Amino acid sequence: MSKERVLITAALPYANGPIHLGHAVEYIQADIYTRFLKLKGFDVIYCCADDTHGTPIEVNAMKAGMTPETFVKYWYERHVKDFRDILVEFDSYYTTNSEENKKFSDMIFMTLKEKGYIYTKTIRQLYCPKCKRFLPDRFVKGKCPKCGADDQYGDVCEKCGTTYKPADLVNPYCSICKATPVAKDSKHYFFRLSAFSDKLREWLTNKDIQPDIKNYVLSWIDKGLEDWCISRDSPYFGFKIPGEKDKYYYVWLDAPVGYIASTANYCKKHGCSAMDYWKSSHSKIIHFIGKDIAYFHLIFWPAVLMASGFKTPDDVVVHGFLTVNKEKMSKSRGTFITVRKYVESLEPEYLRYHYASNLTHSVSDIDLSFEDFKNRVNNELIGNIANFIYRTLSFVKKYCNSRLGKFELSGEEKDIYDKILKKVEEIDEYYSKYEFREVVKRILEISSLGNRYFQENQPWVIVKTNKEKCINVLTFSANIVKILCIVLKPILPKFVREIEKQLNVSGLKWDDYKKPVEHKEIGDVEIVFRKIDKIDFSDPFSAVDLKVARIADVSEHPNADKLYILQIDLGKEKRQIVSGLRQNYKKNELKGKNIVVVTNLKHANIRGVKSEGMLLAAEDGKNVGLLLCDDSPGSDVLVEGLSKKPVKEVDIKHILKLGIVAKNGKALYRGRVLKTYNCEVYVDKKIEGCVR
Repeated sequence: MSKERVLITAALPYANGPIHLGHAVEYIQADIYTRFLKLKGFDVIYCCADDTHGTPIEVNAMKAGMTPETFVKYWYERHVKDFRDILVEFDSYYTTNSEENKKFSDMIFMTLKEKGYIYTKTIRQLYCPKCKRFLPDRFVKGKCPKCGADDQYGDVCEKCGTTYKPADLVNPYCSICKATPVAKDSKHYFFRLSAFSDKLREWLTNKDIQPDIKNYVLSWIDKGLEDWCISRDSPYFGFKIPGEKDKYYYVWLDAPVGYIASTANYCKKHGCSAMDYWKSSHSKIIHFIGKDIAYFHLIFWPAVLMASGFKTPDDVVVHGFLTVNKEKMSKSRGTFITVRKYVESLEPEYLRYHYASNLTHSVSDIDLSFEDFKNRVNNELIGNIANFIYRTLSFVKKYCNSRLGKFELSGEEKDIYDKILKKVEEIDEYYSKYEFREVVKRILEISSLGNRYFQENQPWVIVKTNKEKCINVLTFSANIVKILCIVLKPILPKFVREIEKQLNVSGLKWDDYKKPVEHKEIGDVEIVFRKIDKIDFSDPFSAVDLKVARIADVSEHPNADKLYILQIDLGKEKRQIVSGLRQNYKKNELKGKNIVVVTNLKHANIRGVKSEGMLLAAEDGKNVGLLLCDDSPGSDVLVEGLSKKPVKEVDIKHILKLGIVAKNGKALYRGRVLKTYNCEVYVDKKIEGCVR
């Protein structure tokens, strides 16, 4: 066991939207590595935080009708839940909008300033005369000056990776209002990044970073580093620079400082100091990042740390992007999958297993092929690993009265056991090298050895003639199960906890792989994983066919004094709907209104009258307000970012589970407004509450 402290970080997710499966690659990768080190007995912590500052936060909070503080808290709570549900276990998950982050950012800034690494100069920046604000990098778009790609942000081209200034863009425009910006003078603070070219080159040369990334970063240094602007003008959500009234730290200054602040958040609860990690020769710091932020983590961040007297990272593990079915994630294609959408459909550990099966210490992109995902889970994880574990333990329960015998190695067992121990040593090495694909490969080989041994020895047969031999076979197989638990634990922590209960062992550590499990009673045995029948990540809203309909006529239901019969016009067809509106609307108040109707609801016979759909209305417990829209009958009602794929028929339970709500006069699905292509849906009488 190492005496050094190990700090592992993953890149800080921006508090501006949900965690998606592309993000999850990194957090699961770092989590697997952290769990492995803890299993080995290392003193290791895993720290992260929400990245909360910058113009996008300020602008989008305003659009959402929230303060920036409320806005980032909203996303923080959702991020925490998403990580918990995919079993990513941080020792500290914090926020960059914290006292600790302000303290360390100011400390670093003042140190850099005192050492002469910070200076000011007046520069010409792009200014939007319509929005009346200077436009930071991410609020200017245009054509990349190098490769010509359209709609690129003002700091880096997502297509070719070139970094540049916003003013370098061809045909720039304000991404808020689309107006053409003008150049305007403003004083700003700069960090002398150019002074660190030689130190960075030496630091990178001595680091075991993936060669393609290392060479890429070294080429930037060889071209000559430019000093870095580290301030932004108001309006801006972030930390004010000491002594300034309307200048703020650029988010890329205080965001990585969030690693230090999150460490401090952990330390204040565990009797240690952030400096035990960030200024100690007895610590090791490992960053996990995506290849899109390599420049910041391999040039800007280490230079700031060098200049301010902090420890630089010992390793930076860079991964590629996630593609879905070989294509970039896309909302229009329905392949932009959030963690929330995933966990509502599938077992989280299936995702962890799939990622581990594809992760290597390279920057190659990882593909989430639904067919490959299904086959890998069904055939490998369940058909090979979980099946062997369940068969072994269920047979111990059935044929050995739930009790293991003595762990003995005959010639056959010793040969298999030696092979397995060798594979465990290889797994240890591959975990250490971030080669998780090789880890999974050898785990499957161990399980295959167990399956073959089990099948060839046929305990269900020998129990009839040689009970003692049957007990020996199953005890040996149970010890393979225990080894599988240990090597699988970083990848499938929840599954392993369940199997540990069944095996009646708890808290297995890495060194336990050579310790036999024998002469003990096992626990209750149950199947943990089930095979995947189909994979469907479509949003439940997409299955519903909502359209605008005009009420052509209204009559009382002959058999119910609370119901109306509505004749509605859907443009290309006419239908009738039975609705319980008689206590809330008079007939003349309804006729001619453009309402929102579920057209693929299963038809029903309501008190003897056929109903061919369902209108939507908001309820507050006392009053009811129809969902209305000024578009033409037959217009599709949509939610931005969700493709419409209506099924033939939905039932009322599906509609109620959607959780559409009415707020501020609008109908919202998961915070997004219901609308047609031409206008928004609104709520009659401005009723607020559930929509049904």
